[in-house]
Amino acid sequence: MVSNSPRILVFVPMYNCALQIPRVIKQLTNPRAAKLIDGLVCIDNRSTDQTAAAAAAGLEALHQIPHRTLLRNDDNYGLGGSHKVAIEFGRQHGYDFLIVLHGDDQGNIEDLLPYLENGTYLREDFLMGARFMKGARLQGYSLLRTNANRAFNLIFSAISRRRLYDLGSGLNLFRLAAFDDDFQKRFADDLTFNYYLILVVAARSFRLRFFPLTWREQDQVSNAKLSRMGFQILALLMHRVKSLSAFEKDDHRAIARDAYPSTVIGSWQRDGAGASVTSPT
Repeated sequence: MVSNSPRILVFVPMYNCALQIPRVIKQLTNPRAAKLIDGLVCIDNRSTDQTAAAAAAGLEALHQIPHRTLLRNDDNYGLGGSHKVAIEFGRQHGYDFLIVLHGDDQGNIEDLLPYLENGTYLREDFLMGARFMKGARLQGYSLLRTNANRAFNLIFSAISRRRLYDLGSGLNLFRLAAFDDDFQKRFADDLTFNYYLILVVAARSFRLRFFPLTWREQDQVSNAKLSRMGFQILALLMHRVKSLSAFEKDDHRAIARDAYPSTVIGSWQRDGAGASVTSPT
């Protein structure tokens, strides 16, 4: 990669996905992906299975990516909290873009590669994967969940006055400079983080583009409960409709944290011969 090229970091959020995480890491052995990616950070949100061990083994063997880090959150921050850890990690280590690739292996990074290879991502602040736009393919996704998502997409689009094709899939790309004012820190730390994000991104002057995904459900265990999520989404929508300025300024977290510390479990980098070298932690 040319030295002055934007630096891209892949962030893999993980929670109890020991079966799937080896497959996710294997996606990054794809030569097309590897030549575009400068770093990978896997963030374990206090899993109770062998997710961290499985990720460590995969990261050590992933010689194609120059820099790889495994973090464990010091507390259970939720999916949104892990995003905040990754955004801060990316900024501290000099990355320009953050790719979010969920650790449950429902998405495939190959869907994003054409937009990286042709430079489309350079013209966007947020490049968001969409499961429900033309060209997307759903495998094993229930009709109930599909219809519920489509309905909420229409509601969010109407409120935002902008066509939104997905409210939060597991494959996205963010320009890290977009978070310079830390607006994301006030969003909920749970699974609704992406709903807050898409509403604020749509309301601001950010450059936003969607791309179709191939999305599959195989052996994943969803942490989302449709009824509970539905009420949470309706509540945040009411907040947004009542006042956009208050929605952006208010703190939506259950716990208002000053910081989201994490611990380095392992760190690897590629040496001159292409082998992995464990860095001091």
